Amino acid sequence: MNRREFVRTAAGAAIFLRIPSALAAGNYDLIIKGGRVIDPSRKLDAMRDVAITGGRIAAIQASIEPAGAKVIDARGKLVVPGLIDIHTHAARMADGPGLCLADGVTGFIDAGSQCANSIGDIIAVAKSAPQPARVLINIARAGILPEGDTMDLNNADVAAARGAIAKNRDMIAGIKARLSQDVAGKNDYEVLRRAQEVATHYKLPVMIHMGQTVSPLPKLLDLLKAGDVVTHMFAPPPNSIIDENGHILPAVTAARKRGVWFDVGNGRTGHLRWILSIRFFRNAFCLIPFRRTGHRRGAPRASSIFQT
Repeated sequence: MNRREFVRTAAGAAIFLRIPSALAAGNYDLIIKGGRVIDPSRKLDAMRDVAITGGRIAAIQASIEPAGAKVIDARGKLVVPGLIDIHTHAARMADGPGLCLADGVTGFIDAGSQCANSIGDIIAVAKSAPQPARVLINIARAGILPEGDTMDLNNADVAAARGAIAKNRDMIAGIKARLSQDVAGKNDYEVLRRAQEVATHYKLPVMIHMGQTVSPLPKLLDLLKAGDVVTHMFAPPPNSIIDENGHILPAVTAARKRGVWFDVGNGRTGHLRWILSIRFFRNAFCLIPFRRTGHRRGAPRASSIFQT
């Protein structure tokens, strides 16, 4: 059985809830047997059986007898709570949320696919998603452009972004600023400054797309506040998180200590350079599950952050 078949069969029961006493014993609808159960909320990482009744987790034990329940053989597979992904572009297509759910993503944030001019389209997709969904608004008024979102600085429109957020505050979870050389060029610092101008007005976080920027990364990090997110943390140089000698930049460590999150956001378009991750781990940092998303606090997610 593949992952998508597993999720469909489990029908959303992958989120580990506290076990109601009424369900602690008795007949079960479904038993997931022999999988490696990983649940950070319980500090659990072990081979366990999971029993489900009425769409809820009823028991997690070393061995559970089927007693007539349907059984999924999970040997050789991971059994985890629903994943929260804070960096998708799932809402760009109508079937995106469903594809995420089939891969075990039970909550997501669309990371700046749309802008003030067209935010309604993507919010409509997010609202119709089968799982909780929110969006980040692209600070660039015209959204993602082949020629670069904010090569024309006029596209970084503070008033337009504020207006769009005011109309959709319940669905907009933050502001996205793409800062790469081919996106913002020499405007990267001012684009980020304007994104913060929008964010602070509504007390929202900013997510920046780093790597290959014109401005040095420490200069950009100086503009970030606690709760902001640096995505694609292992993006290749120039201006990556490590220096030419393979050491993590002091500004990166300082940003993390003051509450800035660093997100792997590996993607599929060259946003992760493995040699950078190797050097990173050699500097004695560790990855932990990302826990910042407001609508599903405490759940693990598909991407990660680092902590000193």
